[in-house]
Amino acid sequence: MAKAQCRFNGQPLQHTFVDLGMSPLANAYLNLDQLNQAEKFYPLHAYVSEDTFLVQLEQFETPDNIFSDYAYFSSYSESWLRHAKTYTDLMVEKFGFNQNSQVIEIASNDGYLLQYFQEKNIPVLGIEPAANIAKVAEEKGIPCVIKFFGVQTAKELVLQGVQADLLLGNNVLAHVPNLNDFIAGMKIILKPNGVLTMEFPHVLQLIEQNQFDTIYHEHFSYFSFLTVEKIFAAHNLTLFDVEELPTHGGSLRIYAKHDDAAFPAISERVYQLKEKEFAAGLHKIETYITFGEKVKATKRKLLSFMLSAKAEGKTIVGYGAPAKGNTLLNYCGIGTDFIDYTVDRNPHKQGLYLPGTHIPICHPDTIQQTKPDYVLILPWNLKEEIIEQMAFIGEWGGQFVTPIPEVTIIPSYARQLRLSV
Repeated sequence: MAKAQCRFNGQPLQHTFVDLGMSPLANAYLNLDQLNQAEKFYPLHAYVSEDTFLVQLEQFETPDNIFSDYAYFSSYSESWLRHAKTYTDLMVEKFGFNQNSQVIEIASNDGYLLQYFQEKNIPVLGIEPAANIAKVAEEKGIPCVIKFFGVQTAKELVLQGVQADLLLGNNVLAHVPNLNDFIAGMKIILKPNGVLTMEFPHVLQLIEQNQFDTIYHEHFSYFSFLTVEKIFAAHNLTLFDVEELPTHGGSLRIYAKHDDAAFPAISERVYQLKEKEFAAGLHKIETYITFGEKVKATKRKLLSFMLSAKAEGKTIVGYGAPAKGNTLLNYCGIGTDFIDYTVDRNPHKQGLYLPGTHIPICHPDTIQQTKPDYVLILPWNLKEEIIEQMAFIGEWGGQFVTPIPEVTIIPSYARQLRLSV
């Protein structure tokens, strides 16, 4: 049997975290002309390092091929916009950033977050490799550098006199194949007394809540606090605070500073979270290598529900076309034989087809027109927002289904109200 080629710091990773089979790139949506063409499928096999407990995927495609023309626009989620505004207010209150400060966001997307700093007259700069998305931010008046971030980009900006009082990145750390280059670049561009924040899904929640669908080729790494602290320390960056967030099914927001920066002091939350991770066994390889069996059980339960529903003549559609949904559907082998279509508010995805499964992506109004029995919520991390938006499916007895952490059927608010009268 061939040994795993996934590596960390040059060392091969041989312990399987979970093997999700072969899958296309999760954001490689198809147009009508591509449906009869061959698609590329790659192993979706996550490994774990016995030394650092970093969970990683092998790299099959270059970041340039994955991210240079990207279909994910952050501003189409109202709850994510509220999260961004709350973060902005917190940073200003906590650290006193003002018109004399420089805020830089790595992977700034369509300006969903920097717009709120800009409203406070705080200078901003976005660094975003996807030109199609950066264009939307620039149309809002947000200056962008259209490049991948790393040591080279950081040095170029410093030579231009650009450094960050606040350097931030939301859901980008997991997307980086070369972590050492990325973090070294952050150290270069951060001012001596600057603050760095990063948000990323917490591997503890991934394990405990069975969130295997958050694993896809665009996410190269999955972190615990214990792991990320070691990696940042290797670049002389100290993690001085951390918050546990509900976003994306459970995320961490880490706060970092230069090792030689006197302030801020290390928060008690750092010690508390490390204790929590130790208690959960995140320092033991056994915790990671048993995860795959839980994933197989979830697949069987979802397919059992689908088979029963179709045997009863029920119609099933999807809500959302997120990357996580494509992992779920391809791993479980769920295509148009089970799901008629899915819908998405993002007009850049409407009219396209999901990779691998070829499920068509429609406008949300299609649900009102076809009146399905079940709506499978693929971006389950936004289920409250979606259930509120689509409550009208209760008018014909429609129900929602969430697949993670296990299959759950949820009556709509309208149906609940009707039944209680």
